[in-house]
Amino acid sequence: MTTTLITGANRGIGREIARRLIDVGQNVWIGGRDAVSGQDAADRLGARFVQLDVTDDGSVDAAVATLHERVGHLDVLINNAGILGEVTAPEHMTADHLRDVYETNVFGLVRVTHAFLPLLRAGSNPSVVNVTSGMGSFALTQDPARVESRYPLAAYGSSKSAVTMLTTQYAKTIPDVRFNAVDPGQTATDFTGHVGHSVAEGAEAAVRVATLGPATPTGTVTDREGTVPW
Repeated sequence: MTTTLITGANRGIGREIARRLIDVGQNVWIGGRDAVSGQDAADRLGARFVQLDVTDDGSVDAAVATLHERVGHLDVLINNAGILGEVTAPEHMTADHLRDVYETNVFGLVRVTHAFLPLLRAGSNPSVVNVTSGMGSFALTQDPARVESRYPLAAYGSSKSAVTMLTTQYAKTIPDVRFNAVDPGQTATDFTGHVGHSVAEGAEAAVRVATLGPATPTGTVTDREGTVPW
């Protein structure tokens, strides 16, 4: 049975990804900062919960120790945890406006990936799925026909550019683990003010990549319709 860990999966897209992967028979662990909401989500879905704050080394190390003791390996890691941060016009943006967003969206992803690599290497067909965004795509944010061009989200968008680039660099340099990025698109959750397509549609790309097994590619950036332009 495939063992999968999803960060930030107590609600929204992460929760829907968890539900769908449980439905296809995966052993899913929900990682979340809040033990109450995380355990509640896990109980409702039939998943397992592990406390995991991606911004905290001790919390991540404890989560690794829990999965090592309880399972002994990890097959799929989905780095889903992310925040929007304070929306500020670029001319008024300071380093502090970026710091919290990068701590979760970029440094948190690196922290979790680095910590779980040994468990991934003990798994079968190990795969890392990083949740990026079209808001980090130069092509999409400059295309007036695309919704991504309507939002000046400098902190969030640039953090997702970093996620995509990190994914490609991991893929080029770690051949024994597959690394791919997926874009949920504008999805109707608390994160977007419930604007966009359904949560089910937002989860499609991540679910597809997480269920490819030995056929999983590496170094791709896709949404539910195909390749995301860079």
